[in-house]
Amino acid sequence: MKFVCDGPNGTTWFRVETEAEAEQEPALMEHAVAKHFRRAMDAATASYKPTSSVYIEQNIGLAAHLQKASPLFLTLRENDGTALVTAMLPPQGEKQPGFRIIIVGAKNGDPYNGHQDAIAALSRHFGLTLDRADCFPYAG
Repeated sequence: MKFVCDGPNGTTWFRVETEAEAEQEPALMEHAVAKHFRRAMDAATASYKPTSSVYIEQNIGLAAHLQKASPLFLTLRENDGTALVTAMLPPQGEKQPGFRIIIVGAKNGDPYNGHQDAIAALSRHFGLTLDRADCFPYAG
């Protein structure tokens, strides 16, 4: 995981970068983020165009392409490592028309109850609007 930004009260946002890290989230949070992570990585991999025709060199730029083309999967953690919130933001954290930002808590619960300040910190960090009505898919 890669540090993204600090939240309030000793919490920290991290970027989930590998499938192994993505697999930890459902175990800790009881939701299906790993499935969405795999789909996003598969789609980004499929859109990769090698810059070399030499077989051994074809995947040299793949990792960088995946970092740019895939959504950001983020996890909010307490300082003891406890998972609190999971978020999926557009690639590179930049506003993208038609991209549905999703932010959920444990068991797909409402992350805005209790973690509004941490979500606001993430919003400021990326310059994105992360309103509950737009980002929490299970809002009534």
